[in-house]
Amino acid sequence: MKLNIVLVEPEIPQNTGNIARTCAAIGSKLHLVHPLGFSIIEKSVKRAGLDYWDKLEIEEHLSFDKFLAKYNPEKTNMFFVTTKGKNVYSDIDYSKLDEVFLLFGKETKGLPENILQKYLNKTIRIPMRETLRSLNLSNSVAIVAYDVFRQVNFAGLEEISKYFD
Repeated sequence: MKLNIVLVEPEIPQNTGNIARTCAAIGSKLHLVHPLGFSIIEKSVKRAGLDYWDKLEIEEHLSFDKFLAKYNPEKTNMFFVTTKGKNVYSDIDYSKLDEVFLLFGKETKGLPENILQKYLNKTIRIPMRETLRSLNLSNSVAIVAYDVFRQVNFAGLEEISKYFD
């Protein structure tokens, strides 16, 4: 299974650095959709990603429209992660899919409302208490991405801890 993590106009460099580290750990491709709220060469992004930047594949897109034109949601297994999602992320059976795209919006606004309405059946959410607005972006990415890998028995990831060898 090939997993793609897509950050649409991320604003906080530390979140993107943490997400880059998660992507490196699970072998997922990271897509960064411009405009970004920072430069990916900033110290805070590099520090959060530690020494993992050279261990992941990154693809940058000049705009969300250009990303959607290249990876058509009608022709791909694309899921839009939002607090307004119709489906719970764990209700999707990712195990039968060859490639998955998980899209996450900017920290302050999420994904564009018109996109969520257009692809309502492809929206997913992480359950949480009604009174709260949202989880941290890097935590949300980790929760959903690791569930995708759990469903495929963590294929391609370390099977036995080397700690006890």
